[in-house]
Amino acid sequence: MIHLLPLMLERVGILIILAFVLSQFPIFRHIIYNRRGRFGSLLLIAVFGLFGVISNYTGIEIHLSEVVSQSWLNQVDADNAIANTRIMGVSIGGLLGGPLVGLGVGLVAGLHRYPLGGFTALECAISSVLAGVVAGLLGNWYRRRGVIPPWFAALVGMAMQVVEMLLILLFSKPYEDAVMLVQTIGLPMIVLNGFGTLLFMLIIRSILKEQERQSATQTHLAFHIADRTLPFFRQGLNPDSCREAAHILLRLTEADAISITNRTHILAHVGAAADHHVAGQEVSTGLTRTVLEQGKLMLARLPKDIRCSHRNCPLEAAVVLPLLVHGEAVGTLKLYFCQANHLSKVEEELAEGLGKLFSAQLELAEAEQQSALLKTARIKALQAQVHPHFLFNAINTISVLCRTDSERARRLLLELGTFFRSNLQGAQQLLIPLYKELEYVEAYLQLEQARFPDKYTVELDIEPGLEQVQVPPFIIQPLVENAIRHGFRRLQTRGTIRVSISSHTGELEVIVADNGAGIPADRLALLGHEANLASEGSGTALCNIRERLEGIYRHSASFMIQSAEGEGTAIHIRLPLQYQEGSKVHADSVYRG
Repeated sequence: MIHLLPLMLERVGILIILAFVLSQFPIFRHIIYNRRGRFGSLLLIAVFGLFGVISNYTGIEIHLSEVVSQSWLNQVDADNAIANTRIMGVSIGGLLGGPLVGLGVGLVAGLHRYPLGGFTALECAISSVLAGVVAGLLGNWYRRRGVIPPWFAALVGMAMQVVEMLLILLFSKPYEDAVMLVQTIGLPMIVLNGFGTLLFMLIIRSILKEQERQSATQTHLAFHIADRTLPFFRQGLNPDSCREAAHILLRLTEADAISITNRTHILAHVGAAADHHVAGQEVSTGLTRTVLEQGKLMLARLPKDIRCSHRNCPLEAAVVLPLLVHGEAVGTLKLYFCQANHLSKVEEELAEGLGKLFSAQLELAEAEQQSALLKTARIKALQAQVHPHFLFNAINTISVLCRTDSERARRLLLELGTFFRSNLQGAQQLLIPLYKELEYVEAYLQLEQARFPDKYTVELDIEPGLEQVQVPPFIIQPLVENAIRHGFRRLQTRGTIRVSISSHTGELEVIVADNGAGIPADRLALLGHEANLASEGSGTALCNIRERLEGIYRHSASFMIQSAEGEGTAIHIRLPLQYQEGSKVHADSVYRG
């Protein structure tokens, strides 16, 4: 029995070497990592079935307790048996592929073992099939709890070898020969098949861990690149943003050149071949045009596949990805390599991931642009809106004053002109100086107070030096108008509106307060967030102001309403004194026309 250990160890070593060589092939790594699909199952059956066949051929022929032959076995005498590592390959195939793969591997190894002969041929063939199915069931059971550990695989391999020994004892004839054979080969085969299964699973585990490390590294790199390029791709496809993004990609990938195009022109090309792949030129390579037409990733591993018309182009390989917006190719991202062998599977997968991320960024950019344009359209419409009743009332008031106080009528006409001029100018500008907004407020108040001279008073408390501070138009006048139209409607006493403007630690604070009727608590929570167009006090102006502040300053501005019924209302606005305009989305992005 002891003399069999080094011989069996040699056989285990042969299979482990084969396993290591096999692990270097990408297709085997892919099958091991995914284990899905009919092709993968057939490949596992073929590979581990081959291991079983090799184990049969390299087995050690035994007669009772003596080694008869160590050479390549084509036939075994009827009184002899084989000590081999067949169960090891069968068990591993079942563990990795499940019971169907285990059954297939067992059938291949068992059907090959039976014709070789020997008085244990049938039992060995049956045990091979049984080991494959049982190992597959055990593998599926453990896989639900996590990755199969090597120690578990070793135990399964040893257990399946024990089952084979039991079958030999139960069914092989003569019984005395079966007992002597098991005493000779049982322990070495159990121990070394378990040991071989352990080593094999360690190799498999290293494949899985290496794949996970590569995936984690690749994912981290892809997200790092996406994070660095996000500010540029959010601007849409334009030469400036694409040039910056291309430089980042060139630094962080193994590519020799990066090119980004829209549907018709090269927007950026950095790296090798920049002398003839020039930004601003029309798309010249046939490969790029094909990708734009088909909207699918394409690889070029030969210069002729790139189809560059330049005679001495150094680019030999490329991966070209479509940049998709709503399923339509709006441009391409190209990673070029000066040596074809530098275009590895890792680079291909990284490029594919980046293409998807960049496409998502472009879709977000378009969504942001559409949202910005929609907001702008709504804001301009609201800014340009003049209440017809206000205009008619102002004209009627002035017409009456023309008879009684012509000088005041003249001043009011000037104020009405100021009001309309400010309204039209404000509808065309994002920001205006504070003094312009105050002129607009003053013009409105003059016209309203001409109609209701004793209804309310207005107090202005403006901190000196803030006149040139840039503010969005129509953020004060609508608040004053709301106080007059809604706050003082049922007020019996004289109303007071106080407008306070001051600066605090880099912020401009605007407070418009009144002592009017106040706002019911149930409406207060909704004001400034949604407009109720069916009601008279719809809250449209407040929504407009809040949306503009959010759209212009993002989270750097605040808008707050304080009110209680019977006590009045105070609206607080805070915005940065120094506004730095953020990155803009180009309105002429490629996917707009």
